[in-house]
Amino acid sequence: DIGDVGLKYHLELVLEDILDNDSTVNCSAEVLYHPGNKNLPPDVQLTIDGELKNTDEADNIFYNRIKSLEKELVAENIPDSHGNMSPEMEPIHLLAWAASGYVIWQNSTENTNFQLAQIKHVKQVKREDEYLEFDYMILLHEMVSQEIIPWQMTVLWHPQHGVQVTQ
Repeated sequence: DIGDVGLKYHLELVLEDILDNDSTVNCSAEVLYHPGNKNLPPDVQLTIDGELKNTDEADNIFYNRIKSLEKELVAENIPDSHGNMSPEMEPIHLLAWAASGYVIWQNSTENTNFQLAQIKHVKQVKREDEYLEFDYMILLHEMVSQEIIPWQMTVLWHPQHGVQVTQ
């Protein structure tokens, strides 16, 4: 408890690469919640001891596949109600997972535990530059209250520039 500033936590954890379960790195983080100001996301200082598997090749394959589509991608219910998803939708799901991390961070409190439950709908937006843009309607599962919260987010992505949530 840091006086009028907030509550600070020190975490030690192991990050597991979701694409390669045998690849892990140690991580430490300090998280400072501002309980008096609900408009401020927690401050997070992260230290990673090592690197996870390089995804450049898979990123470029996905990027080129989406860029070469004749029509913009549209999909629903990823994964479906039985937890299944087609292999070609896995990169769309991983992108939503990464972007939802930003939404979760921006809206977290000490009393929340959000998880991406499902992509209800995703639609690619046509752009004239090199970025890919997707409008997502996701469902976040708030584990403490068991509430399912719909959330709309717009995501820009490029393999060399990473993920950006613009809305």
